[in-house]
Amino acid sequence: MTAEGRTRTVPAVIAVAVTVAAFVALLLWWPPTLYRWVLAVHVLAFISWMAGMLYLPRLFVYHCEAEAGSKQSETFKVMERRLLRQIINPAMVVTWAAGIWMAWNASLIHAGWFQVKLVCVLLLSGVHGMLSAHVRAFAEDRNQRPQRYFRIINEVPTLLMIAIVILAIVKPF
Repeated sequence: MTAEGRTRTVPAVIAVAVTVAAFVALLLWWPPTLYRWVLAVHVLAFISWMAGMLYLPRLFVYHCEAEAGSKQSETFKVMERRLLRQIINPAMVVTWAAGIWMAWNASLIHAGWFQVKLVCVLLLSGVHGMLSAHVRAFAEDRNQRPQRYFRIINEVPTLLMIAIVILAIVKPF
C-alpha cells in the first residue's frame, strides 16, 4: 500500500475504531434501551452498506467505457477502491456485528423469518466479495466483463435488500 493509500485508509480505521469503542461502551453500560441503540446502528450501517453496494456496480458500468491506463480509468480505480475500503467494508462489518449481537440478545436464531433473512444476508455478503474481486480486476486492468453484466449484477443487491427489509419488518413466518 502506498503512503497515500495509508493516509486515506486512516479515517476509515478511525471510524470503525470509534464505532467499536462506542459499541463496547454501550455493552458495558447496558442501558435498558441498549437493544434499540444497537438496532439504530444496525439500520444505519445497513443503509451505508447498501448505498455502496448499489453504487459500485454503476461505477463498473462507466469504468468499462474507459480505456485501460487512461486518466479516466485511473480516476475510477481510486473511486472504486475508496468506496470499497472506506464505506462498504466498514459498513458491512458494523452491520454484521450489530446484527449478531441483536440475534443473540433476542434469541432470534429459531425464528423462521430470521433464518431466511440470514441466508439473504449471507448471499449479500457473497455479492460483496464478488464486487471486491471486480475492484481488484479493474485495479489490475484485467476486467473481462461487459457493461451489461454489471447492469444486471447491480440488481442483485436491490432484490436481496427488498427481501431483507420485508423479512425484518413484516416477519411473515
